Amino acid sequence: MKTLTILSFLTLFISCDSTKQASTESNPVKSTTTTTTVDETEAKVNTTNFVTEQEIKGMVSFLASDDLEGRDTGSEGINEAANYIETQFKNYGLKPYFETYRDNFTIGELDAYNVVGYLEGTDPKLKDEFILIGAHYDHIGSAKDVNGDTIANGANDNAAGTSGVLSLAKYFTEQKNNKRSIIFATFTAEEKGLLGSKHLAEKLKENNINLYTMINIEMIGVPFIGRDYQAFITGHELSNLAEVMNDYAGEKLIGASDVAKKYGLFKRSDNYAFYQAFKTPCHTVSSCDLTNFDFYHHVDDEVDKLDYPFMTKLINKLVPVLVQMANAPTQVIKMNE
Repeated sequence: MKTLTILSFLTLFISCDSTKQASTESNPVKSTTTTTTVDETEAKVNTTNFVTEQEIKGMVSFLASDDLEGRDTGSEGINEAANYIETQFKNYGLKPYFETYRDNFTIGELDAYNVVGYLEGTDPKLKDEFILIGAHYDHIGSAKDVNGDTIANGANDNAAGTSGVLSLAKYFTEQKNNKRSIIFATFTAEEKGLLGSKHLAEKLKENNINLYTMINIEMIGVPFIGRDYQAFITGHELSNLAEVMNDYAGEKLIGASDVAKKYGLFKRSDNYAFYQAFKTPCHTVSSCDLTNFDFYHHVDDEVDKLDYPFMTKLINKLVPVLVQMANAPTQVIKMNE
């Protein structure tokens, strides 16, 4: 998540409860086939443990390892992270959106690159409409020394969200049940001012793509306690996205966060550049508004602090939601007046 002002962050940090014992007692994903309505017909969507805890932990463990040294933009560590994401995209059979997977640009003297994949829609008309699923894969590199550790590994922020994008890319490239086209993007330089998403949003706008909606995945590594939903979207009141997602999920999967609204988190992650460029519903899905995680931009944002059963359940629940989003005969997600 883009750096908050010092005052805002201190206010949030002070309000954080001690949630290092965050509950992992989430109900396991039922080993059944979910039925979801697509294009006014019923289609079987197999989401049975599509992604496993082991797969999610493996992705996060690589991206948030000490070897990658906090994935600061322009570093060798983020280059290794980009290589990893490219390899995963290629193994899934996902095509690059541009000539290569890397969407290159510079920040001063730094070489920077988003990693962007593309899955064409199956419908002759709807394939001209796009859904973008993204997450930032960079972090801040280093942070204040704690017991000799200065590597800000960024497991929750945002190796967690990146693992979600990779998992969803794998699902859709295997199933190919998307009438609309889908762009899967991982952004660099989020921590330097949302620069990677700004670059890609402007580039796609120049290409005049028809962007239906953008779903950004940010900090999904820990669950809320005492709330009746599993994740929130930033800018909840700006569109009907949460309502549509809950309808597609068949439950209250998505809620609103007063903390996120108070601190303007809608404008502090990579959804915002796409909203600015396209003025369509572009929101961040997150399970952390900083009241339930003590290690924001801290060296202890480590792999062992995340709740993998929760993450796995949330990602698996997003699959049928996104399937219906990609196949709805008309655009039902709208900005509120």
